Amino acid sequence: MASAIHPDQADQASLTTATAAARYRGTRKTARSGETLRPLIEVIDGVWHIRSLPLARQVLRDSAGVCQAGFNAEAIDSTGIRKPVLFQDGEAHRTMRSGIARYFAPKTVSTRYVDLMESLADELVAQIATEGRCVLDEVTMRYAVQVAAQVVGLTSSDMDRMAGRLQEFFATPLVPAKGRPNASLVARVSGKVAATLMALKGQRSMWAFFLRDVRPAIKARRATPGDDVISHCLEQGYTDVQILIECVTYGAAGMVTTREFISMAAWHLVEDPALRDRYLSGDRQERYAVLQEILRLEPVVGHLYRRSSAELTLTDGDQSYVVPAGALLDLYIRGANADERHVGQEPLQMCPGRELPPRTSGEVLSFGDGPHKCPGNHLAMQESDILLQRLLRLPLVIESTPRIGWDDLIAGYEVRGLRLRVENR
Repeated sequence: MASAIHPDQADQASLTTATAAARYRGTRKTARSGETLRPLIEVIDGVWHIRSLPLARQVLRDSAGVCQAGFNAEAIDSTGIRKPVLFQDGEAHRTMRSGIARYFAPKTVSTRYVDLMESLADELVAQIATEGRCVLDEVTMRYAVQVAAQVVGLTSSDMDRMAGRLQEFFATPLVPAKGRPNASLVARVSGKVAATLMALKGQRSMWAFFLRDVRPAIKARRATPGDDVISHCLEQGYTDVQILIECVTYGAAGMVTTREFISMAAWHLVEDPALRDRYLSGDRQERYAVLQEILRLEPVVGHLYRRSSAELTLTDGDQSYVVPAGALLDLYIRGANADERHVGQEPLQMCPGRELPPRTSGEVLSFGDGPHKCPGNHLAMQESDILLQRLLRLPLVIESTPRIGWDDLIAGYEVRGLRLRVENR
């Protein structure tokens, strides 16, 4: 029988058997002030805060009872613009997703993009070896932008300048979505004024991205269609504005998040020689196990949001909770990934190969789950692995540790100012 929620009930679950996998000295670097892993579920001002792995996964896998409410989706709903695939639900989402899935399929990545990734990685690492040092987030942005641009079809403009324009755009704060718990007091009190100012700033950078990057790519693909996302959108009758929105969506997913993960993974691996040795000496499966554990520990997107479209009954063990229709569900990916009942003891400790529940990949929920699971997960892992293998074979040391910034829209981290130096240079 479903019960009323009690914040302390979920704390009583027993731990799984400790994993025998090797532990390393690394711990979560992105802990935020005031962040907690408990309670596993609670309701505050009508918002359901979920840190339980089974509950979060149940919500993400529900294709009928919930709809997308993250990434400012509910603000997009009010614009009257055709929603991009990230914000769609139901049949519209399934149709669009099936159309673009082939661009991110493992076979496509391996046959079409590996040579590009390897040549870019070789070029960037050779430059670091020659110069003797680098600011890593600048390197990872150049790399991630050029790879994602090939997939999307944004290949008719200067890549470095496009990276700068995208950085400016993604640095622009977005309008808080309806019911978002982390909307600032200023935004709540003067929402219309704040929204207008933020929209104007965002439009400037988006307009530059459209004129200098997206529009030339659309023109080129209209003349000569390619096998990429923009060509697919044109084939489906998308307008220029709709294609721009898709490009921004894939820009965020394919460029910004991958950039942050590569920087974070490099930080862990350079700082921990034993972990770096395990990564570099392992086969592909072993290397991916290390990268997935880093991503489990440091998910780039820390929160996902859904809104219930019908009454839901969520179950974790012998506890059930009834969520009313229309409720906002705040899924704490950072918390779910550290749910020690399911990921093992010391969940904030680096431990590649830890025992996980059946049908749970090593990064747990860092790529999401269910209908909206990131379609580019294979691309992101292979892209990261190709650059990191080459980068970490240099005798690198940390010259200055980075600062961690936060994007409150998704509780996502930004690694800035990680300076690496080639030893004895």
